[in-house]
Amino acid sequence: MVMPVDHRGSDDEAKLIARSLRQDPDAFGQLVERYATVIVNLAYRMVGERTEAEDLAQETFVAAFKALPTFRAESKFSTWLYRIAANKCKDWLRAKRPGQSVRDVDVEEVLDDRVVEERTPERLLSQQQVAAQLDRAIQRLPPLYREAFVLKHVEGLSYEEMQEILSVNADTLKMRVYKGRLQLSRELVELKEA
Repeated sequence: MVMPVDHRGSDDEAKLIARSLRQDPDAFGQLVERYATVIVNLAYRMVGERTEAEDLAQETFVAAFKALPTFRAESKFSTWLYRIAANKCKDWLRAKRPGQSVRDVDVEEVLDDRVVEERTPERLLSQQQVAAQLDRAIQRLPPLYREAFVLKHVEGLSYEEMQEILSVNADTLKMRVYKGRLQLSRELVELKEA
């Protein structure tokens, strides 16, 4: 699920950044409020543990505050912040070294079959179960595939934005997203059969 980032105009954001550079804690607090949900969600999708995701989001904001004088506004503030969060998550994942497992099914087909628009308690429970299984499957992706998949399909970023965040060629990112989807498809075969 893509959580919209509330930009409220880049002029407003630029003013908050300028005030933050002058050590105005309220201004940086507003930036944190604006991006906290998406950064926590990004971290959660990448590391799979809510408390770790919250810690990584906090580390992201601390690092962003310290590095704010280096922000040149050549890219969007959100892109810069995503890069910091993605790097924090990569560091965490490197330390964890998660395992992998592979099976065969199309992710979109599973979600189309299982997630319907009806809001009955049974359907809502089914949707929650599918979402939980999808989250677990995302966590089993290799870190590079997970990172690209989450940025593209969960956060809804373009390949150009992803390229800026990760400093990786767009063609490479497309391949990582493709391979991540392929592995997720294999991972979710049990959902299709259930």
